[in-house]
Amino acid sequence: MNKVPEADQPEPVPAWDRDAVGVTYVYAAIAGHLAMRIRAGEFPPGGRLPGERELSDEYGVGLGTLRRALDLLRERGVLTTLPAKGTFVTGEVPG
Repeated sequence: MNKVPEADQPEPVPAWDRDAVGVTYVYAAIAGHLAMRIRAGEFPPGGRLPGERELSDEYGVGLGTLRRALDLLRERGVLTTLPAKGTFVTGEVPG
């Protein structure tokens, strides 16, 4: 089995901590955390994100806040949403 050298492996993404958000909008912090997860390969290019309700439960926020975070990532060209299909990673997240 080929093993990826440790230097080439992405840093593990820290767990979401709403109390550690600081002085910023929660939706922006969620977008940043999702971007880290995408960079780490948890959601690869072409991969489907969990549903909005599942993500809003995971992050402990309302659907409106979660949708705003996803909107931000769509505006950056990171995600695309297909009605009745889901939200997919369209490309790499700029570092």
